[in-house]
Amino acid sequence: MLHAMILFVLAGIAEVGGGYLIWLWLREGRPLYWGVLGGTALALYGVIATFQAFPTFGRVYAAYGGVFIILSILWGWGIDKKTPDLYDWAGASICLIGVAVILFGPRN
Repeated sequence: MLHAMILFVLAGIAEVGGGYLIWLWLREGRPLYWGVLGGTALALYGVIATFQAFPTFGRVYAAYGGVFIILSILWGWGIDKKTPDLYDWAGASICLIGVAVILFGPRN
């Protein structure tokens, strides 16, 4: 399970970080190479996710969506200095519950 969590976090950092670099390039006028680095990070995110041991693409990406939401909130807090409020944490908690149901729910 630790391996899966590490992969989720690494993929999340690549996706959120890549998206952030592209945001800075297009919205805040940073140089083109910021966008190129962002695109590279986003491609790396897609590669990292393939190393998950879970058997289906849909479940991995659905579960990852919940992790992405939490990492996005943490990114905003740590990088953009926007403190999450009660509703951010409540929503993130609901997403984590959804991740657990998707990954660990009993299957036939």
